[in-house]
Amino acid sequence: MSLLLVGVSHRTAEVPVLERVAVSADDTRKVLDDLLTGEHVTEAMLVSTCNRVEIYAVVETFHGGLTEVSTVLARHAHAEVSDLTDHLYVHYAGSAVEHLFSVAAGLDSMVVGEAQILGQLRAAYNDARELGSAGRVLHELAQQALRVGKRAHAETGIDAAGASVVSEALADAEVALGGLAGRRALVVGAGSMGALSAAHLRRSGVADIVLANRSEENAERLAVALRTEGATARAAGLDALATEMATADVVVACTGAIGTVIGLDDVRSALAGRDTSATRLVVCDLGLPRDVDARVGDHDGVTVVDLAALGERLRSASAGRAVAEARAVVAEEVRAYFAAQRTAEVTPTVTALRRRAAEVVDAELLRLAGRLPELDDHSRGEVAQTVRRVVDKLLHTPTVQVKRLAQSPGGDTYAEALRELFELDPQTPAALAATETVDPRASVEPGEPVDQALAVDTRTPGGRR
Repeated sequence: MSLLLVGVSHRTAEVPVLERVAVSADDTRKVLDDLLTGEHVTEAMLVSTCNRVEIYAVVETFHGGLTEVSTVLARHAHAEVSDLTDHLYVHYAGSAVEHLFSVAAGLDSMVVGEAQILGQLRAAYNDARELGSAGRVLHELAQQALRVGKRAHAETGIDAAGASVVSEALADAEVALGGLAGRRALVVGAGSMGALSAAHLRRSGVADIVLANRSEENAERLAVALRTEGATARAAGLDALATEMATADVVVACTGAIGTVIGLDDVRSALAGRDTSATRLVVCDLGLPRDVDARVGDHDGVTVVDLAALGERLRSASAGRAVAEARAVVAEEVRAYFAAQRTAEVTPTVTALRRRAAEVVDAELLRLAGRLPELDDHSRGEVAQTVRRVVDKLLHTPTVQVKRLAQSPGGDTYAEALRELFELDPQTPAALAATETVDPRASVEPGEPVDQALAVDTRTPGGRR
């Protein structure tokens, strides 16, 4: 079995496409359940953020796995697979692992180096684990990806600026308003993105923060946390949006709801009687799907900062040397991951060899006991200890060496040689972990027809497509 990734992100699709495929928290269980009903997918994890939707699946075969994952994703988006083909990217085996590690390191984010993705990956893994769709492979892989992300952020300067989609959106708002200090802010949504937005606003010196949420209780909890840090904050319900917007200078919308939360009528009502030529309203729409009616940006006195505008501005941005350093970390970690995987695959063979040796020693000691019944217990124990010590010493070097050699590409041939030399049964689960040989860099990029990728026969030598 191998890892398959099927995804769409800000790099391959515009916001309207991302909106179609976005998976809300309420729909996560259904999508994961649908993935596991197929015969080719054995594990699945879903990462859905404001600028990407990615499905990581452990599959029996590339062909069958890609068909099932693509079908589920398209069905959720109420589209045909062909409608998404130009926007999907597909990675398999080593390429999928490398992509996940790059995502964790912040290398594939809209804002390069942003650290929020680590929390999003952790949440995706926790969802998969709690819903029962993550098994041994995804457990180990997700844990390793989180460690890679932490290492990249700790050892390189990739997140030195502390940038995120939230901070970049508020930077645009600050420019539009001529500063945020002393302004009044309204945050719609009290989830992780809302909490991050409120924290940035507090540090920017806003005079007042109102938190509006479907659950006013959750908004109040966040308001309490902000007040303990010295901010002036209070909670409100979504039914008070127009009233709260009437006195707000900046609105950050990040609910994750399906459908718009702030409509054109809400904005018209909020700005009625307001001198928009003197005081502008900046609305930052960070929801996916979008929280703000697209027509709001055409209203006099309103500036809308959304994911599409941010993506256009940030598409060519990078952190230069820090990016190169982070990529080096990812490359090193990918090599280490597969070396560890190859070592793990040879371990059952080593275990089987030692078990076979122990069985031979036990049989010979039993035969010796029959031939020399007059041996006292002390002498019998000394003989047994000596024989076992000799066998352990003889096996030590080959077993250590085969584990070391297994870390290199093609290292599984050494384990195969051990099985042949000592006649170990390859069908015994304890002797051989089931593996699938694949090209570690196999991938399908946007624009390559998915139907063409589906025609690949992964049973060819080396798994080359």
